[in-house]
Amino acid sequence: MNGLMYGSKRLQRTLRSMLFAGSLLACAGTALAEVVTVGIGTQNTTTNTVTGGIVVKELGLIEKHLPKTGKYKDIQFRIEWQNFTSGPPVTNGMVANTLQIGMMGDYPLLVNGATFQASPDTRSRLIALIAYNADGAGNGIVVHKDSPYYQLSDLKGKKVSVPFGSAAHGMLLKAMEDKGWKSDFWELSSQSPEVGTSSLQEKRIDGHADFVPFAELLPYRGFARKIFDGVETKVPTFHGVVVREDFAKKYPEFVVAYIKALMEANEWVRKNPVEAATKIEEWTRVEKEVAYMFLGPGGVHTLDPTIKPKWVDTVKYDHGVLQRMGRVKDFDADAWVDETYVKQAFKELGLDYDKQKASFASYEITGTDPLCGGAIDKPREAGEVWLEGGSIAAYKSAECTLAAVNAATKAGKKIGVAFVFDQAFKIKLFADKAFYSIVSKGGASSITPFLLKKDAEAHAAANGGKLGSYADALAVATVRK
Repeated sequence: MNGLMYGSKRLQRTLRSMLFAGSLLACAGTALAEVVTVGIGTQNTTTNTVTGGIVVKELGLIEKHLPKTGKYKDIQFRIEWQNFTSGPPVTNGMVANTLQIGMMGDYPLLVNGATFQASPDTRSRLIALIAYNADGAGNGIVVHKDSPYYQLSDLKGKKVSVPFGSAAHGMLLKAMEDKGWKSDFWELSSQSPEVGTSSLQEKRIDGHADFVPFAELLPYRGFARKIFDGVETKVPTFHGVVVREDFAKKYPEFVVAYIKALMEANEWVRKNPVEAATKIEEWTRVEKEVAYMFLGPGGVHTLDPTIKPKWVDTVKYDHGVLQRMGRVKDFDADAWVDETYVKQAFKELGLDYDKQKASFASYEITGTDPLCGGAIDKPREAGEVWLEGGSIAAYKSAECTLAAVNAATKAGKKIGVAFVFDQAFKIKLFADKAFYSIVSKGGASSITPFLLKKDAEAHAAANGGKLGSYADALAVATVRK
């Protein structure tokens, strides 16, 4: 009996020793693992950066693509997502090396590049795009909905705010240069999107210029009206991704993994635009209808990570605008761009980078009109109706879209939002915020939507019609086969 007890105690001591030794080995293994902290600067409320930031974060896509072999076998990446409301603070974080990757709009991007090129320590490199509008749509200027101002020139001598250093600020400077206006044309001040929103709502300013999505978001929320869109400058606008060069050279596979995650996020949005818009609202508090306007089919921005020559030329042009106004130093855009990582991401995913780089195609509204019949073969003349709590249906024309609104309302269904396309610039609009040219002939009316009142008036005058509101357009909308 005593022998059995003694043997049992010896066994217990042996097991305890083995467990202790195992714990030491585990601790040693943990100590040997390298922990690399990666700061990524996002702009969650800037809708056309979401696939580079909040979508990647919430879907856990970087973790899916991270390298785990070779030198990365014993490396643990700790990702710190840091959210900002504009680009300049992201650059500050990158300069301080608290951020290694950042995303921002075109003008902040070039300031980022120029800032690093003036530094003796390291450089930043443009490694991918997130989203773009080739004609400049997205940035815009809004006034209060009760404002008597309907075009940019009406704001002469008035109080206008914009986030200084932002893509919207660049748009404003370009518009001023195009029109030959001096800096004293209006009383310009710097206000963040949050402050500018409050100032406009409380009528403490006459106009507010801002980047995506605020020129659509504020009208959607019911207290603002857009009077100028960046598309009028005819200069492309985009958001892209920059990385500290020292980090990218040390961990190139991480950078490639990030771009692969971005590409997967883009694909998720394209395949599930309604679900994506709904989730983006949940994650960012930007209403799903606004997110859908930018990222849904026929949306204001196109998701595409390739760095096209046109974007590099645009950066050079933007630099010229800022340099002529003494706002930025010398900058070599060609030396700043680095396609190495995005090309590698395409290669690893089995995709053709050069083919995508040459394409400006977006995904458009398609299908068959369920009310008027026939295929939707001219997507930029089409429209969509999103029932509250329901699905989205597409229609082949503005007339059919508004007739569908009438039919749904008559059936007791509540409209969440309806979309049409501006016929001057072919950009997506909220139907209830558009101006309409209504031309009646032979007992039928043609309805043509526009963003700007002056464009609707000009079309109506040229075609023997009249300017109309959303209510006026609904009143004459009928089913047209």
